[in-house]
Amino acid sequence: MNMHSPRLPVGHREYGRKDAGGGNDPGVAQIQGEMSRILDEVKGFAEKAGAEVKANGDLTKATKEKVDEALLKLGETTNRLQEAHDRLGDVEQKLARRGNPDAAPSERTLGQAVIESESFKAGGMTSASRMSLRVKMDRKDITSANGTVGAGRSPGNSLVPAQRQPGIVAAPERRMTIRDLLLPGETASSNIEYVVETGYTNNAAMVAEGTVKPKSDLAFDMKNAPVRTLAHIFKASRQIMDDAPALRSYIDGRARYGLTFKEEAQLLGGDGTGQNILGIQPQATAFAVPAGMAAVENMTAIDRLRIAILQVVLAEYPASAFVLNPIDWATIELTKDTQGRYIIGDPAEGVQPRLWNLPVVATQAQAQNRFLTGAFDIAAQIFDRMEIEVLLSTENVDDFEKNMMTIRAEERLALAVYRPEAFVTGQLVVTP
Repeated sequence: MNMHSPRLPVGHREYGRKDAGGGNDPGVAQIQGEMSRILDEVKGFAEKAGAEVKANGDLTKATKEKVDEALLKLGETTNRLQEAHDRLGDVEQKLARRGNPDAAPSERTLGQAVIESESFKAGGMTSASRMSLRVKMDRKDITSANGTVGAGRSPGNSLVPAQRQPGIVAAPERRMTIRDLLLPGETASSNIEYVVETGYTNNAAMVAEGTVKPKSDLAFDMKNAPVRTLAHIFKASRQIMDDAPALRSYIDGRARYGLTFKEEAQLLGGDGTGQNILGIQPQATAFAVPAGMAAVENMTAIDRLRIAILQVVLAEYPASAFVLNPIDWATIELTKDTQGRYIIGDPAEGVQPRLWNLPVVATQAQAQNRFLTGAFDIAAQIFDRMEIEVLLSTENVDDFEKNMMTIRAEERLALAVYRPEAFVTGQLVVTP
């Protein structure tokens, strides 16, 4: 029978010594004494057992029982010593936190509240003091202090740590559409000049041989579309931009989005004053029923859009799209006949945004109850002088002194509307 002294727990230290900033665990010294005594007993039994085996070839029953009893005590004492080791480890962690202001706040448990109460300090947990202790325990002591359950309502002070979701929850971004409708272009100048035909007298006729040919007339005018600048800036600390690449990328994205958001509004409805672009809608022809067209009874929004297409066609251009507010488009899609059936497609199959065989662009840049249609891909062109550019600088104002950065997003563009009559705008529903 092989008997060896049990190994002490991994990480065994000199128990019973006084730690810096703390004190002795009251049970460690006693447990060490018991451990030493039991080890001596086991050693004695081992020597006796060895002699018996040598003399008789086996152990006597009495010796076996004593050996088993000694080993059982040794196992129990080892467990107690491990528990004391764990307690001391907890104490060391708490002492380390006390000396480190950046460490997580200590948790004040119900047990701590009990032993720190005046009732417990005065007489302990006797049958006579339980009721008074229960009365004197204040709920806020357990649920509102730092590091307790109630403190979980404020970041950084919860028993249950908060789960940090990756990324940044951003505001929803609008899908930009007006630029995609227009004829694209580029320029290296600060101004776009273009010649517009303002008059055409067509006197072409069938003539006899040798006679004077009729004379037609053309009139022109020079138009221009100045290149305008869209820009804005952000401020951020140098440290956050260096230490958080994801945040830097996010700011870059938001800077670009801010430009495209304003660009959409300018291309559609810029008034041309100051540094504003002169957009398409302010130049478009007003809706009007063409002369000679039969009156349309009970004219609906859908009817008006069809007549607007006719106006564009009469201007010798093919309409290419509608621009509507999303609310107006949803109202049109929900239009039903007298039997309750949807007029615009079948909702169960999904509906492509089309009306009168033209795509419908729904954007909040368009005012409600307004529409715009026309030859977007022929009669107007956007010129990019400088694509969107995002720059960072530490030399702006006092950025160098404050270790800050200035982020600038900028683009330059111009819009040329060659034929304003090729666009028609108006109200969808006219209130009597």
